Amino acid sequence: MMMRGAAGVTSLRARALAARLPSLITSVLAIAAALALSACGFALRGTATLPYESVVIESPLPIKEELIRAIEVGTTTKVLRSAPLPNPDTPPQVIVELIGETLDKTILSLNSVGQPREYRLFYRLSFRVRDDQGGEYIPPTTLSLHRDLTFNLLVGDLEEGLLYRDMRTDMVGQVLRRMRAAKLRPRED
Repeated sequence: MMMRGAAGVTSLRARALAARLPSLITSVLAIAAALALSACGFALRGTATLPYESVVIESPLPIKEELIRAIEVGTTTKVLRSAPLPNPDTPPQVIVELIGETLDKTILSLNSVGQPREYRLFYRLSFRVRDDQGGEYIPPTTLSLHRDLTFNLLVGDLEEGLLYRDMRTDMVGQVLRRMRAAKLRPRED
């Protein structure tokens, strides 16, 4: 009788191990994937480190507030509010001029009765980054993004607004990445 009891316990242990085996395999595979990704140099994007101590953003465009928020939250760079500056003796290290913002929409396809079925939405932003002496970090540049929209009568305008807002957020990220990589260009006199 004792043998049967020991065999029963062994059988229970084997069943318990078999029940935990899928989660154990999943854990081992997750750790292996994390090690492989870290070995190849992969890292999450994280915050943008800008090479400037202070910045002023000059623009009446709606994207200005989103860019200010992204710089204040995601970097150590101080955003100075434009005119009047808190201390005129210490001007900002860089000035970001948001020159123009364009939202556009073109028709991609029509349905059988000639009504638009798909659109391509465009978002363009023109900007430049300079110092207070006239030197340029980024000359006047235009960035462009686009998204395709399948028209749905029920949510057409709502979805279009969401896509434009998403493109504006992507554009802020692109501007920050360009600012991070920019170097002061010599002045051409």
